[in-house]
Amino acid sequence: MKKHKKHTNLERRDNDNFAPNEIAILGTNCGIISNLVHEISEKLSNYKLAYFDASHAKDVAQNRLSEYTFHHQGNLQITTSGNINKFEQRLQFAQFDYVFINGNHYQGVKQILILDEEKEASVLKRLEQLDRIQFVIKLKKDKEYFSFLEEKYPQIKNITCYTIDEIDKISNHINNLIQEKIAAVKGLVLVGGKSTRMGQDKSNLDYFGKPQKIVAKQLLESNKLETFYSVQNASEYDDEIHDKFLNLGPFGGICSAFQKDPNAAWFVLATDVPFVNDQIIKLLLNQRNPGKIATAIKGKGKDFPEPLITIYEPKAYPILLQYLAQGYSCPRKALINSEVEIVEVDDDFIRNVNTPVDFTNAKNEINKS
Repeated sequence: MKKHKKHTNLERRDNDNFAPNEIAILGTNCGIISNLVHEISEKLSNYKLAYFDASHAKDVAQNRLSEYTFHHQGNLQITTSGNINKFEQRLQFAQFDYVFINGNHYQGVKQILILDEEKEASVLKRLEQLDRIQFVIKLKKDKEYFSFLEEKYPQIKNITCYTIDEIDKISNHINNLIQEKIAAVKGLVLVGGKSTRMGQDKSNLDYFGKPQKIVAKQLLESNKLETFYSVQNASEYDDEIHDKFLNLGPFGGICSAFQKDPNAAWFVLATDVPFVNDQIIKLLLNQRNPGKIATAIKGKGKDFPEPLITIYEPKAYPILLQYLAQGYSCPRKALINSEVEIVEVDDDFIRNVNTPVDFTNAKNEINKS
């Protein structure tokens, strides 16, 4: 007899303890750890980084007021209080490419061990936490490994080791760790629209001797992207994702794709932009910036990006849901109010075809080329 399940099983984003990608630094005093993190962050300024630490104040007043201080240049400082909760932290850290953790206070899934002879007892105390050391940092070049480390982890001498002043090498190692977890891109062709102005399904219009939805799918697949159709209704086809977020148009299709695979980045492509070609697809893929929530096409003569010719990163999913919670189902609104990599192209490449007259003109132009 099958065990009764009270809740629907959903695909979850890969998370470490507190963030999608985290590393704890331990083995020395908190000041050295903090300084190291800040030096690394200067070298890796192209990423969105965070540092998770504990307050070192002896007396912390219970303040029910969370403070948000805005600098005139647009910077924001947040001061708040509350208990550590891994679910809350994962929401807060969902937008970050990498989260450094002060391992003297909190345990991270991956670790950097700093060898400091003054903290031998502290390392011994946390010995069981050192199960995924990525590399070792020595405060002194000639510092030997603690004997209990070699007993517990005999492979430790084969792990990469740096000295504390080798910031470039340390930062490069961290960069490689970030790169390892960059999401693969999948394709999503939107075919679930009502096509009210066109009077017929725009995804089935024939510009190139076949339905445009097939052309769009082949464009993405030719660039080695596993590609799916976004459809409104339930389907038995493996290459179709039906809407789980109903009556929300393209917004619902994008969110439904993320529900299917929240660990993928999704290259979203509409079927009413027949002038998008392989050159545009490759341009967007080549200029993809996983450090932003999305990489979007924008016409040089346009004010806003095209949300339906866009690569959405996994970090975009919780942002889209936050907009939905506020009563907004416009993906462009999420893009123009978030950190997005913009790729500008000539307006002609991204013209929308929405009416029968548009279709006739577009088909004639394509047949002449």
